[in-house]
Amino acid sequence: MREAIRFVGIEDGLEIHHGGDLPARTGLGSSSSFAVGILHALHMLKGALVSKGQLAKEAIYLEQELMKETIGIQDQVITAIGGLNLIEFGHTGSFDVRPLPISPLRRQVFEAHMLLVYTGVSRSASTLAKQQVASIPTKIDVLHRMRALVYEATDLLLSDRDIGAFGDMLHETWELKRQISDQISTPLVDELYAKARRAGAIGGKLLGAGGGGFVLLFVRPEDRQRVLQVLTDFLIVPFSLESNGTHVVLYEPDRYSQFSRMRRDFRR
Repeated sequence: MREAIRFVGIEDGLEIHHGGDLPARTGLGSSSSFAVGILHALHMLKGALVSKGQLAKEAIYLEQELMKETIGIQDQVITAIGGLNLIEFGHTGSFDVRPLPISPLRRQVFEAHMLLVYTGVSRSASTLAKQQVASIPTKIDVLHRMRALVYEATDLLLSDRDIGAFGDMLHETWELKRQISDQISTPLVDELYAKARRAGAIGGKLLGAGGGGFVLLFVRPEDRQRVLQVLTDFLIVPFSLESNGTHVVLYEPDRYSQFSRMRRDFRR
């Protein structure tokens, strides 16, 4: 927050309230969401309209350069833009966002297959990411396959094929991701995932850098209750896909302008 205030150039006093629906350090991109949100709010406070793409770039700069965090750049883009997209990242840090034009019915079926499970474990994404980055030179084939699965999943979502195959792709990605570092999963996560698969889950993914946090399971609606029965020790978090990205819900510039004038008068 301090670095964001400095970056935007806010000099007047501020009172900032932050509320989160879910715990931090759980793989849901909370730090990047906060970075995008606070930058958006501060820019609006100064009366500056900044594009979503620019907000994503500034959040990446804030986290990676100013805060020196070892993190990726996908969370900032996803948070700023919103929606269901195919995002391609360039070697120089550039990104290209392509919205996926799936039908409302297909989107509804897709959502109905997803189950979000909280393991109860929080961890530092930056620490885990450092270990994974160090192993990249020896895992090039694994990363190429994971990248190829992105396009296969995109083709599936845009087709009328059985959407259950998306779960198979998630399972393959999970098995590939485990090869990158032995710190990605934990015995607790392995047991959770194995139970869910035996009960009918097709596949799943440990969100974020790994080590705990949330697991996204892909389950056919008819098997959902059976999977829930074996996960009674874990918190199930309902969610739905959204399309707005970062947005301002209330903007009253006159109040800030009046406050700024009062402060300047007081200083004089």
